[in-house]
Amino acid sequence: MGTSPEPVGPAAGSAAAPGGMHRRRTIAVAIIAGLVVLAVAAAAFLLNRPRTETAAPVETSAPAPGTATPEPTPTPTPTPDPPPTALNILLVGSDSRINARATAASGAPSDQRGDALVFIHLPADRQSVYGISIMRDLWVNIPGYGGAKVNAALELGGVPLMTQTVEALLGQHIDHTVMLDFQGFAAMTDALGGVDVDIKQAFQGTVDDYVYFPAGVNRLNGLQALAFVRERHAFADGDYQRVRNQQTFLKALMAKLAAEGALSDKNTVKQLVSTVLPHVTVSPGLNLETLEHLAFSLRGTPPGSAVFFTLPTAGTGTAYGQSVVFQNPAATAAVSAALSTGSLPDYVAANGLQNGN
Repeated sequence: MGTSPEPVGPAAGSAAAPGGMHRRRTIAVAIIAGLVVLAVAAAAFLLNRPRTETAAPVETSAPAPGTATPEPTPTPTPTPDPPPTALNILLVGSDSRINARATAASGAPSDQRGDALVFIHLPADRQSVYGISIMRDLWVNIPGYGGAKVNAALELGGVPLMTQTVEALLGQHIDHTVMLDFQGFAAMTDALGGVDVDIKQAFQGTVDDYVYFPAGVNRLNGLQALAFVRERHAFADGDYQRVRNQQTFLKALMAKLAAEGALSDKNTVKQLVSTVLPHVTVSPGLNLETLEHLAFSLRGTPPGSAVFFTLPTAGTGTAYGQSVVFQNPAATAAVSAALSTGSLPDYVAANGLQNGN
């Protein structure tokens, strides 16, 4: 799998090989969908299972003479959940093999890169979900290493360094990090019976089985969906269109879940959980209880309210002989400020990003 990173500057930085053509790529939509399915499925499973055993039969015979009738024990008032607060979740798509996931979680260097990155922001009112895609070749400062492609952080320091790098880029604290591989994405798509995706312009795929995608609504199975969201060579703007396709697929997936109520059926829930869990690595604080509360807090989020866009960049070029995407510092600062002040809806509206970019 790939080669070791090369030094890229005065600091001992690292970057992905140009184009990363020889590496398997996990796609952003896989990890977002994985999180959504895990959160909602965990809640559906936990909220619908019996919380306590059936109470013992109540004794109805009269008490013996001279025996005081015991006072009934008052039922304690349940403590209500605290109101939700704004939450930031980093979704990482890794090209790692399953046996490398533990290494990434530990923070040790390993032969894997974060080839898909999405910063998810959940406002406190939970009236929308925002997904900000980060180009995998974006040239950033990796703490302790210097300039490199952002996807190299996972290789250098696993999930902890990947998290720190995106925190530094956006100036935001990340509450939880989730890493998912593309095998789980394909299997999950099949578990849902495929997903209908409206493809605006036909194209011939160049990966895997070279699938042809006609214009119009396509029912994609797992392997076809994987080919769709991985494709970049068929497009003039390469990775930019690939990210747009990832976002298109995600919206289609969420629409199917909402329209068909897939997560209301316990058997479907169990199948989705068993499909996704083997491919997921999460930060320590993201346990089933946290996922349950997260999903419950999203119960009033209007369907179709999710907004996905790509962090604006300054275009492509080369750095230390590598093909890279350059940052747009002003735009990055504006996104960071909008996140900090709770004004992301205003930023999206002002920049016409309601349907992505």
